[in-house]
Amino acid sequence: MTLAAQRPQLPFTRPNLLELAPFYEVLRREAPIAPVTTPAGDPAWLATRYAEVRQLLGDKRFGRSHPEPEQAARISLAGIQDGPSGSYDSEAAEHARMRRLLTPAFSAKRMRALSGHVQELVDGYVDEMLAEHDAGGGQVDLHAHLAFPLPVAVICRLLGVPEADGEYFRSLSDRMATYSGQDAQDARIEFGRYMAGLAEAKRADPGEDVITDLVRAQAEEEDFGYEEMVRLCVGLLFAGHETTVNRIGLGTLFLMTRRDQWESLAADPDGRIDAVVEEMMRMGAPGDLGLLRYAHEDVEIGGATIERGDAVILSINAANRDDTVFSDAEDFDPDRTERGHVGFGHGPHFCIGASLARTELRAVFTTLARRIPQLRMAVEMDELDIRTDHITGGVRSLPVAW
Repeated sequence: MTLAAQRPQLPFTRPNLLELAPFYEVLRREAPIAPVTTPAGDPAWLATRYAEVRQLLGDKRFGRSHPEPEQAARISLAGIQDGPSGSYDSEAAEHARMRRLLTPAFSAKRMRALSGHVQELVDGYVDEMLAEHDAGGGQVDLHAHLAFPLPVAVICRLLGVPEADGEYFRSLSDRMATYSGQDAQDARIEFGRYMAGLAEAKRADPGEDVITDLVRAQAEEEDFGYEEMVRLCVGLLFAGHETTVNRIGLGTLFLMTRRDQWESLAADPDGRIDAVVEEMMRMGAPGDLGLLRYAHEDVEIGGATIERGDAVILSINAANRDDTVFSDAEDFDPDRTERGHVGFGHGPHFCIGASLARTELRAVFTTLARRIPQLRMAVEMDELDIRTDHITGGVRSLPVAW
């Protein structure tokens, strides 16, 4: 039976949180553009090899919109990244406007200015971890004390979201990103209402923040619709904390399960941190699926013919572990000479929050290396509470000790 007839269903079973399903290696070698079935039960193509994934990320013949949205294959039943988004007729213009409006707020210069605040936050969270440990707890949940609250606090400050609402929108994010069907869709609607309320509050009382900027632009630009603005705000708040939360957790696990790398970082935090963060970004993409795109015209690539309207899932995880590009690709090796991972995407959709993520990851891991060099896992990998029903994956808790 051929692969096309089988159409294996995503997600593939993986050995643990840090390793990919072995089937990805088979696909990279034998069918880099392979027909699959999505978790929602729809047909799609899966791109697994670095060359094709990188090409598709920058190919303007693919987009997030669909020429016939009601006919589009869906990647899942979650409330985000589930199917097409935006308008097929105006996607390029919407994307250009989004980059124009947001690039100043997320620029490397702005992130350098923010780094002092990020460091203060990290120091405060680590203080709390040390205090709880010294009080006799024996172990501390790094997820609850650091990996979760830091990205929430930072994105709240940037966007102008009340930090006190953190638990509320975290709950909405969790529901929206699970494969739960109707509840996920209900959460997306509720999240939209919440962001619309914030936008109206900013309209009445502007601040120095991203949501205020978007509200002002929406009022001034005739073709910047209200629904588009709200959708953009929801996406920023979700992506701005969810992916970084998971990468802090995964980065911790990579280092705790590779003591030589942790000890090298602890011995020279400033000198090692940039390479460590880039290797985390290469190996630690959250979730088991990938980025969803739709073909806007027929395309021949990787030995396959992708027809207009077909869904394509770009496996960032598989691409970043392509051993034809990265030597010993499954090894966590900050000293590798190969660069150019696609952990932040590539081309026109390169992640606008890349500098923000790097700023947070650098602060977290240099601080932990300096202040808690004896840090270790308090449970075995197979004892971790993993979010298997969630688009971005990750853990619900991360017990550590020292």
